[in-house]
Amino acid sequence: MTRIVVAPDGRRIAVEDRGKPDGTSVFLLHGTPGSRIGPSPRAQVLYRLGVRLITFDRPGYGLSDRLPGRTVADVAVDVAAIADDLGVSRFAVAGRSGGAPHALACAALLPSRVTRVAALVSLAPHSAEGLDWFAGMTASNVLEHLAARAGAHLSASRLATLAEEIRADPLGKVLSLAEEGGASDTRTISDHGLRWLMVRNLAEALRRSADGWVDDVLAFNSDWGFDPAVISMPTLVWHGENDVFTPVDHSRWLGRRIPHAILRIQHDVAHLDAMNIFPKILPWLMRGLPDRAH
Repeated sequence: MTRIVVAPDGRRIAVEDRGKPDGTSVFLLHGTPGSRIGPSPRAQVLYRLGVRLITFDRPGYGLSDRLPGRTVADVAVDVAAIADDLGVSRFAVAGRSGGAPHALACAALLPSRVTRVAALVSLAPHSAEGLDWFAGMTASNVLEHLAARAGAHLSASRLATLAEEIRADPLGKVLSLAEEGGASDTRTISDHGLRWLMVRNLAEALRRSADGWVDDVLAFNSDWGFDPAVISMPTLVWHGENDVFTPVDHSRWLGRRIPHAILRIQHDVAHLDAMNIFPKILPWLMRGLPDRAH
């Protein structure tokens, strides 16, 4: 059931709180574009592991109000507000794809509350020194980021058109992503249940507009508002070696930048496999968090 949390500036944030109500709290931050109802472990898996899984729509997605000009760092304020509303004092954070930089922001900016963080198929900062940022990236994503760097108007126009196409045929978008991603991503979405979750997720993300998508991409291509090097808690950086949406060298850069980060590069898998890996890393995320972490 969707819960509306009010941010300190009065914005409404749509939140889903699932799993074991008195379990250990884990935030999962969705991809780009994405929503609070994106693919996640089944309820019985969450209960068995003792996980209270918290997801939410970033500003401009789904049912959450927009925050124009937001940075990646701004997510920490929203996560803190949600945790306060739910009565959660300490928690782990994970992010997939576009959610991964936002998860790292929470780790950097909420060090007294975040216990562990996992960044799955993450981008690196656009100004990452020594990284060839676009090397190995599929043409559609290169265009998306170049449009953002050219200006907000061009990015908004391009993504509004794409969002209209996705609203008309979300399944077609999911299938085209798999085709673009290659054999591994195609295998991932061959699972009917997962494919349906991805379709539902996209439809919800863009139900009103492309605003959240636009603001995400602009934020990725601007100053993030924090340095990953300040992250002090246990950090897992995971990537599929064959990823063409976010090339694996982005995670290699983060693995070098974040002190004591655990870098895991998995062979013969790609971008969408991050959905399959998340349930497997939940026990690692929960380590160090007692039951009823409120």
